[in-house]
Amino acid sequence: MSGTGATAVLRRGPAPAGPVAPGAGRPVPGPERPASWARSLLAQIALGLVCAGYTTGASLGWGSPRLALFMGDFGLSAAAFTAAVSCFLYARTEPGGTRPAWLLFAFSSFMAGAGNAVWGWYEVVRGQEVPESSLADLFFLLFAPPAIVGLLVLAKKPVTRAGWVCLGLDAWLIAGSLLTLSWSLALAHTAHFQGESVAQAALSLAYPLLDIVLVSMVLALHFRRSQANRSAVNTAIAALALTVLCDALFTSPLLRANYVSGQLLDAGWFAGSLLLAYAPWGVHSPPEPAAAPGPGLPGRPIAGSLAALTPYLAAAVCTLGILYNVVEGRRVDRVVVLTGCAVVLALVVRQGIMLIDNIALTHELAQKENHFRSLVQSSSDVIMIAAPSGVLRYVSPAATGVYGRDAEELIGSELAALIHPEDLGAVVHEVRRFLAASPAEEPTTRIECRFRSGHGASRPGEAEGGEEWLNVESTVNRHQGGLIFNSRDVTERVRLQAQLQHNAEHDPLTDLPNRALFTRRVGQALGGRRSSDPGTAVLFIDLDGFKAVNDRLGHQAGDDLLIQAARRLQDAVRAGDTAARLGGDEFAALILGDGLRDRAARETQVQEIADRLRLTLSRPYRVDGGTEVRVAASIGVAFAEPGIGAGDLLRNADLAMYRAKAGGKDRVELYVPQMQAEVVRRTELAARLRSALHDGEFALLHQPVVDLATGRVSAVSAQARWRSTQGILFTPAEYLRVTDDGERTAELGRWLLEEAVEQAAERAGIGHRTPVSVRLSARRLLDRSMPLGSVEALLARHGLPSGSLVLELADTDHRTPLDELEQRLVTLRRLGVRIALDGFGSGHVAVHALRRLPVDILKLDRALVEGVVESARLRKITSGVLRIAGELGMQTVAEGVDVPEQVLALRAMGCRHAQGMAFSGPLDEYRLRRALVRGDYPLPGVVSVPAGKAPETRRNPSPDQLT
Repeated sequence: MSGTGATAVLRRGPAPAGPVAPGAGRPVPGPERPASWARSLLAQIALGLVCAGYTTGASLGWGSPRLALFMGDFGLSAAAFTAAVSCFLYARTEPGGTRPAWLLFAFSSFMAGAGNAVWGWYEVVRGQEVPESSLADLFFLLFAPPAIVGLLVLAKKPVTRAGWVCLGLDAWLIAGSLLTLSWSLALAHTAHFQGESVAQAALSLAYPLLDIVLVSMVLALHFRRSQANRSAVNTAIAALALTVLCDALFTSPLLRANYVSGQLLDAGWFAGSLLLAYAPWGVHSPPEPAAAPGPGLPGRPIAGSLAALTPYLAAAVCTLGILYNVVEGRRVDRVVVLTGCAVVLALVVRQGIMLIDNIALTHELAQKENHFRSLVQSSSDVIMIAAPSGVLRYVSPAATGVYGRDAEELIGSELAALIHPEDLGAVVHEVRRFLAASPAEEPTTRIECRFRSGHGASRPGEAEGGEEWLNVESTVNRHQGGLIFNSRDVTERVRLQAQLQHNAEHDPLTDLPNRALFTRRVGQALGGRRSSDPGTAVLFIDLDGFKAVNDRLGHQAGDDLLIQAARRLQDAVRAGDTAARLGGDEFAALILGDGLRDRAARETQVQEIADRLRLTLSRPYRVDGGTEVRVAASIGVAFAEPGIGAGDLLRNADLAMYRAKAGGKDRVELYVPQMQAEVVRRTELAARLRSALHDGEFALLHQPVVDLATGRVSAVSAQARWRSTQGILFTPAEYLRVTDDGERTAELGRWLLEEAVEQAAERAGIGHRTPVSVRLSARRLLDRSMPLGSVEALLARHGLPSGSLVLELADTDHRTPLDELEQRLVTLRRLGVRIALDGFGSGHVAVHALRRLPVDILKLDRALVEGVVESARLRKITSGVLRIAGELGMQTVAEGVDVPEQVLALRAMGCRHAQGMAFSGPLDEYRLRRALVRGDYPLPGVVSVPAGKAPETRRNPSPDQLT
């Protein structure tokens, strides 16, 4: 069926782009096939030229009688020997079941060649006539039997005993009819009027009888030949048929009486031998599959019809032989009568066998038809047969249950009218491709489309325009120019696949797109028609304070908050934009560009969207039955750049979000390239920090703590400094910010404590018993991995006097277990360790920690000290803190005192001690000991000034000048 037939089957489909060549769908020859065809064509031309040359020579008498005798005898012998060698060589290389047949053909041709050689020995070499009975006759008689057996080998073997009987009867019918006709025309005259002996008569009859048998086998094989190597078999049959025809002409008394070697009749034998030599080496075409007959072609092949008529044709030939004798007025010979009776008997027997076989086949066919009809009618799949015109000719009863429509209603309707219009083009394309393919390579195909249903609203399905469509999967086969559809309803499977796909691409809690789907959509936005639009942006959103809500109210409340936040985010973005949850409390939004080329205006527009989202997400939430909670939103914004990928754009937005959190949270930050450079620098710094401690790059410095009443050094504060191999000096605020490695931080804390205690013990040994303060986090002090008596063991190992160690507690937030911390501090105080509360006033230290913990010293945070001179409000706050510390019996130390004005203001408020650049910066061990030897620092004096003006102060010398 050509490609135009696809449009006929589905009439509403688009017309083919062009006509399809006849024979489309057959295997296209590979690159080696044209070469073999060319070689075969050259061989055929050479064969034709040789035969034509021999025929021309024979028709002209070869120029001399002796040459004619030589070519008529030894020329035929050479041709027969060539055929024998060719068939023998082919039989050695042929691995199939036809190998014995070609060996037999080789033996048969050898006998023919030997007979012609003996004939030439008499006529050419010895120059005498060939005797009536000679060795040549033996060789010629041995030509037919191997050829007959070889033809039997090539024939298709019957599968039943009745088939073998019918094959034998068919051969006898052909042979008997030919014998009757030949006997009536020529053989009877030869047998009765030649006056020959019995042996000579038998020899004379042997040739035509063997030829009759050979002709019978040729005809039988023509109707029963196998599909293996048909070109070689057909050529061999033609060669043997040509040989038999020449034998039949030679048997005729008229020709035989005047026959001389080298005449035109020899050209037929010569061509038959060369044709048999060429037969196995011709073009070997593979057996073509039986294609379904198209419209207008007969259902049964012509060869099958002739095979069925063979017995009747044989009987007709036999009857003609008898009628010839009657018309000529001859007496009907007994041989003709006996042969005719045998032919009629064989015909009757054969027809009886065929009748019994037909009855059995009819019964078996009826059983199979009933069986397959029951299978079709009880199958849950719908089987439909579409005619070449596209009209349904058969629909199985299962259509009622699957499609909700009666089979009779569907029969006669066009298949294209039942397929969804959106799927029809793809279906037509697939059908056209399937019909153009080779049936052997692609016997079936599979099509999935939506099919019009008659269930209506009572069955869940895909409703469009008031109609319901079912997802149907069909296996399609060819059938007499049309198609067979074996269809099944896969609507539930398609729905389940769609649900699984949705679940794989969406967050299960909020039903927003997840990270994978969001990343794909970002990639589509960057790679599609918007790839050149610089206005496309990604917003990376993190909820500040969500962890506290989750820890305080539980995961159920946290999930409720996330669901509400997702709903707000979905409602806030535009219709074409995408909101997604990336995981935890992180969300994202893809804001597509609107074609604006003004980048500043686009940035302003996107920042307004981000600010609106921030305000929307920061509104109060009601969770866990009405509890009101608040969270903030830190949003990072990154714009698409030419050539940027989805992953890089998301990373840029993530960096901007972290900058927003570091800048105070609850804000919007735009990405700038410096952020990436800072990340690279921090990553490199963190990598170097891992080995800096073991490589001896850390040094211990001490900053003096000065008594504001006397100027004496009352204590020293131990601080670690990192001087990298590049010579850069990093403060703790710089190098601890680049790493979140808790193990590395703990290792640095242990080193700081051990070094500070060891150096303090050395200084105490030479008379400087100044206490040293070491900053240690409360979590580290309670860390289970730190041995319980590690501080005590450290003091005992170095022999540090009592009261010489001050531990500054940091990070005492509400999550710190105060009961355990209080117990631990009480134990340390019994050993003479004093406790300082570091960073008071920065928000990190809770008031209840001040109330519960045994604290000796209160250190004011730098934030309370920096503006104490300029801000009257801050002076009141600082003064109140100092008063509370005094009433609790605590000593006070102000941190970050850098200018003399701060010294004067703090001393006036009652602060007892201070440290900062107003006195000295951090000192190494050598300079620290010089400062301890000197013992005090000069304090700034006070000069009277008019009211309303700041007092003049005397500046202290720099630390370097003091040392």
